[in-house]
Amino acid sequence: MKHAETGEERGHLRTLLTLARYLWPQGEPGLRARVVASLGLLLAARGVNVLIPIAFGRAVDALTPQGGAAGAASLVVVPIAIVAAYGMVRLLSSAFTEASDATFSKVQGRAMRRIALEVFEHLHRLSLRFHLDRQTGGLSRVIERGTRGMTFVLDFLLFRIAPTLLEILIVAGILWVMFDFTFSAIILLSLGLYIAFTLLFTEWRLRFRRQMNETDQEANTKAVDSLLNFETVKYFGNEAHEARRYDQAMQRYEHAYVRSEVTLNALNFGQQAIIAVGLTVVMLLAAQRVANGQMTVGDFVLVNTYLLQLFQPLNFLGFAYREIKQGLVDMEAMFGLLREAREVPDRPGAKPLRVTDGEVRFEDVRFGYRPDREILKGVSFTVPPGRTLAIVGPTGAGKSTISRLLFRFYDVNEGAVRVDGQDVRDVTQDSLRAAIGVVPQDTVLFNDTIRYNIAYGRPGASQAEIEQAARQAQVHDFVLRLPDGYDTRVGERGLKLSGGEKQRVAIARTLLKDPRLLILDEATSALDTHTEQEIQSALRNAAQGRTTLVIAHRLSTVVEADEIIVLQDGRIAERGTHGQLIALDSLYAEMWRRQAQAVEAAEAAAAAAAAAESSEVRARAPA
Repeated sequence: MKHAETGEERGHLRTLLTLARYLWPQGEPGLRARVVASLGLLLAARGVNVLIPIAFGRAVDALTPQGGAAGAASLVVVPIAIVAAYGMVRLLSSAFTEASDATFSKVQGRAMRRIALEVFEHLHRLSLRFHLDRQTGGLSRVIERGTRGMTFVLDFLLFRIAPTLLEILIVAGILWVMFDFTFSAIILLSLGLYIAFTLLFTEWRLRFRRQMNETDQEANTKAVDSLLNFETVKYFGNEAHEARRYDQAMQRYEHAYVRSEVTLNALNFGQQAIIAVGLTVVMLLAAQRVANGQMTVGDFVLVNTYLLQLFQPLNFLGFAYREIKQGLVDMEAMFGLLREAREVPDRPGAKPLRVTDGEVRFEDVRFGYRPDREILKGVSFTVPPGRTLAIVGPTGAGKSTISRLLFRFYDVNEGAVRVDGQDVRDVTQDSLRAAIGVVPQDTVLFNDTIRYNIAYGRPGASQAEIEQAARQAQVHDFVLRLPDGYDTRVGERGLKLSGGEKQRVAIARTLLKDPRLLILDEATSALDTHTEQEIQSALRNAAQGRTTLVIAHRLSTVVEADEIIVLQDGRIAERGTHGQLIALDSLYAEMWRRQAQAVEAAEAAAAAAAAAESSEVRARAPA
């Protein structure tokens, strides 16, 4: 247990040191000056703050009857000056505090921006394997919680807790100088007990808080799951069952909530008990000295005010301690993303890809996503410049893996992938990917306008260039028929468009990019046969004059390819043109026959359904 705590403390320290680098940025003297100024203002605020009880105490002394005419006359002038000084001290304390926060806000905002941007950019540099193993929503939550935790840690640790502890030491020194060490010792002991009790009790009750959060999440998950499956609940008449499940979860939440609240009440009572005992002891000591003439009434009030002033900002200590710990954990998770190593980095000294002809060559490529399962087992082929190579085969044969290796989402285990003779591992990834256009099977559009989604192929393209790409993809006329034209928003992931419309937008986006190499990765497999035929002419436009790699499930889309290779179990089983492979009457020919039969069966079923519907309509018609 001690080792675990030590590791956690080291993690927190590492997080704070990492954060400090962003709060004291190199090459930005203006921000560093703000840090110094902010800390100076904060010290000034605390320095002025400790004068408030002294001014208050002197005002009380001035108002205490001293007897005699001179004393009575002085009462008219002296309290006004002292009370004015008291008000001025309070105003200065507030002014310095707010000025410190305002000065530091730019430093804090810039640090949050830089950290979030670095994490965001780093996530885009990480491998596809990393993102396939993670939930995208979870990554965004890590960044969100990390930046929020950073704000909380800075606000409470740097601007509340640390200054309060400094103020405690200053007050202890003042009381020691003004009176004697007894008062300082009592205050330090009371505050020490208060802090120790708060931290230890809060650490103990954290488990109840966690249980409450876990049971709350469990109940919420059950409620959302049930409501999302509303129709299923109705189909089976299980409303009562769902209510019981939800109530059981809420019952567990109720018990956890009660324990959390009761322990919070106990914490609050314990804190107030320590304050009450400390105040009582100090007041008794001060009252005795007032009675002995060693202290004035103003001194009595001064000591009492100091104690209350120090305890008041510590009321939130339990909450702050819990949230600071959580904030450090969230920040550590965010900084942990920055420490995530890139699986596919650019080699030192990598040069930009020089595309001259556009030849693509795979040389005895071996690759597996896991060491114990090889996907490609010595695949070799060449796509001559401006020609089209189709890759077909059963599911799991390694078709899409080839496109991922060319795009360098992964590096080959053995062999080489070359573009115009250059090993893709020796060139920069940015230049490689700039030369390749991809039309994927699952086209995902941004929740923005059609114009934005097409222009994503080349940000900054003119409207004329966007429309030209749309015409080539045969989507321009469709867009013009929409009420908002190119300003039509496509919805989350493009769900407001049909599959064929989304695919045309994706083709237009790729055409606008104007790549020398083109990958059509199952670009029509998710479409119906009729829509697929409509898309084919747009794909032919996209492939014209480009070196094209077609990865296909439907063989009807690869008939015109210059060469077709058939993958089976990670190896090239057959290769040739469509006519040659049909004549070979082997694996490809068998796949062709099966798909043809499936298409015929689907068309027959559709015709039968249409005929049945027509007969039903005629039967209902009046004689």
